[in-house]
Amino acid sequence: MNALIESLTAPFGRTAAQEAAGAAGTRQTALDAVLRDGLPHARRESWRYTPLRALERRRFAPADQALVAFDPALLDGIPAPRLVFVNGRFNATASDLSALADGVSLQPVSQVLSAGDDSAVHLLAGQYESPDEVFARLNTALAEEGVVVRVAAGAQAASPLHLVFVGAPAEGDRAWHLRHLVELGERAQLELVEYQLGGGEHRHLLNHLMRIRVGAGAQLGHWRVQDESHGATVVSRTDAIVETDARYRRLDLELGAALSRHELNITLSGERGQAHANGALLATGRRHLDTRLGIDHIGRDSACELVWRGLGADRARAVFHGGILIREGADGTSASLSNKNLLLSDAAEIDTQPVLVIHADEVQAAHGATVGQLDPTALFYLRSRGLPAEQARALLTAAFCRETLTVIDDATVRDALAVRLDAALARLEPA
Repeated sequence: MNALIESLTAPFGRTAAQEAAGAAGTRQTALDAVLRDGLPHARRESWRYTPLRALERRRFAPADQALVAFDPALLDGIPAPRLVFVNGRFNATASDLSALADGVSLQPVSQVLSAGDDSAVHLLAGQYESPDEVFARLNTALAEEGVVVRVAAGAQAASPLHLVFVGAPAEGDRAWHLRHLVELGERAQLELVEYQLGGGEHRHLLNHLMRIRVGAGAQLGHWRVQDESHGATVVSRTDAIVETDARYRRLDLELGAALSRHELNITLSGERGQAHANGALLATGRRHLDTRLGIDHIGRDSACELVWRGLGADRARAVFHGGILIREGADGTSASLSNKNLLLSDAAEIDTQPVLVIHADEVQAAHGATVGQLDPTALFYLRSRGLPAEQARALLTAAFCRETLTVIDDATVRDALAVRLDAALARLEPA
């Protein structure tokens, strides 16, 4: 057993949340699978570009039970309703639910798990049979906290709900596993903004797993910003089910962390279900950013539109896998994937792998990926208008990444995320 698995699994069963009677069997099964299979090696296709050799030698202590202090200025510009978690613990003082819409209910995961009833088993549900899914297994076995969001059928939330997850300095390297469940009833509507932010320099391990169900005719806008400390390790997974006539829109901004891996799986199970997922990967410094999309078309006349932009600078590496599967019977499907990438340094690396598998007739599907440099014609045009070279490059780079923000209709939210994107771009070293 390697040091990582040994340190993460040692605390198993020592907390009330992990010992919840209703989930004990599910947790034990997940733990047994972790101990049996260990970490995936580089010969596994889904981990080929993200080896875990350095991570497997590290040890992490469990997150502190006590609340950890952080700079409240980190929450500037994040309005209510707002839930805040610091180093894996719910922070009621920093949270503000005063503007929570009618029909939207929130429940801490710790409360669900301690109840020990069928709801705990439902929260931890999920079959993770592949050794590639080791972090999902660890999350199932070890998660103690997170949030359950439910929107009643027909409820229309006028204000976005903000979930803020802060990683703050603490004694030693810590690890925490957060489990989230978001469920929208029929014809419900919600806008969810998810922040993973660094509240100072640290080298913690964050393991997030979110399960989403968008009921028939419902609409969910989900915007996620990952801007953790440059020493952090962030592993996130989202499993979303989109039912008949439902719409799921999403944006992922990967701006921070030393090692970040996000797996986004969307199942379009119902007829006429739609998914529009955009994202930007800013691989700077010595960061390693890995994103894997898995879009599964099951229902007829379903549609997905995926627009992802990658940027590689300094000695960083960005990895992107865009997988679309159109199953037999999913006739009338429309699917498109665009992944364009900019290399701003000779030492940076970008790996992109679009995959399109079709088992149905009468579909419209297209995918494409490019890796290149800034357009010299556009640079020349800006220089000819009097802009210095550095400013011209910055302007073109910002426009390239900002294209992904068009998925957001709410101008206030879009502008707020644009500010965070621009701040990350401003940290780039001059070429």
